Amino acid sequence: MFSRRDFLINTALGGAASLIAPNTLWSATRPKKDKLGVALVGLGYYSTDLLAPALQLTKNCQLVGIVTGTPSKAEAWKKKYNLADKNIYNYQNFDQIANNPDIDIVYVVLPPSMHREFVVRAAKAGKQVFCEKPMAPSVADCQAMIKACADNKVKLAIGYRCQHDPNTQAFQKFAKESTFGKVRMVTCGAGYFDARTTHWKQNKALGGGVMGDMGVYALQGARLATGEEPISVTAQFHTTRPDIYKEVEETATFQLEFPSGALAACHTSFGINMNYLQANCEKGWFKMEPFSSYTGNKGSSPQGPINFPLENQQARQLDEDAEAIMKGTALLAPGEEGLHDIRVVEAVYKSVAAGGKLIKI
Repeated sequence: MFSRRDFLINTALGGAASLIAPNTLWSATRPKKDKLGVALVGLGYYSTDLLAPALQLTKNCQLVGIVTGTPSKAEAWKKKYNLADKNIYNYQNFDQIANNPDIDIVYVVLPPSMHREFVVRAAKAGKQVFCEKPMAPSVADCQAMIKACADNKVKLAIGYRCQHDPNTQAFQKFAKESTFGKVRMVTCGAGYFDARTTHWKQNKALGGGVMGDMGVYALQGARLATGEEPISVTAQFHTTRPDIYKEVEETATFQLEFPSGALAACHTSFGINMNYLQANCEKGWFKMEPFSSYTGNKGSSPQGPINFPLENQQARQLDEDAEAIMKGTALLAPGEEGLHDIRVVEAVYKSVAAGGKLIKI
């Protein structure tokens, strides 16, 4: 797990190096590849247990490099995945990745407070960029990340794995086609009981707090189920473990209004286990439980079950994003998608700070 100590040490070491990296833009003149090379930045749980195994299943990309501040991890990953020494970086020499043709994509899997720095540095190095959600702690960070990638002519994909899940796409289609009439009310919950006490998720400086993490799932559920962007929000925070959640919220509830008049009641928590979505429409309904699980999602509607098979969400996400890069087509979840969510997250914090006041978005 990436510790605060690692963050402080490696950020200090890496900051100056970012200023001298060569600006090597992605170019159509690069040799065509059957598979694009991916380097994972940050080797915590998500990279170790989910992304690296998924990359063994992909057809359009492959794990070829890593970036870590922990030498023991570097050695273990080198042996496990047969990585070349020249494709292993730390946070101090990261910018030298610009000169490495083996690496086409940099996947940033760090605490959210570090996303902006490493997305910008990767873009300046001329690498395509994948970034894990939440995209960043602030709208300003998201905008800077989008601009850096646009300026350097590289793509920026946000790791919204569920958008690549055919079960998610099925309920999105109901909204898009008004299969059961207009969506009128969505209820959505995303949470789990987190027993950790010193993780970045409990640390405000590292981008912690449930709203930016699990809250984004609930928010995505409401946005995708309505097919709209919210126009206002009211919100409330709660905690049952103030000894752990001293700096950030443990549980959040927030209510959204959409342009069509649809409403959403969303819930998210690090202290409550929940994973569901229900949309009530003019002439019917659809529901998903789970709607954001790593092992796949399923649901039902008056038309029958929603249960499309999917071997691995992360592998599907990686392959589809890599294919978009290879073909020069649009990404399913580009940086602008992450920006939409963080704009609402900021409004949630404003509402809570104002005592639950309705905030226009």
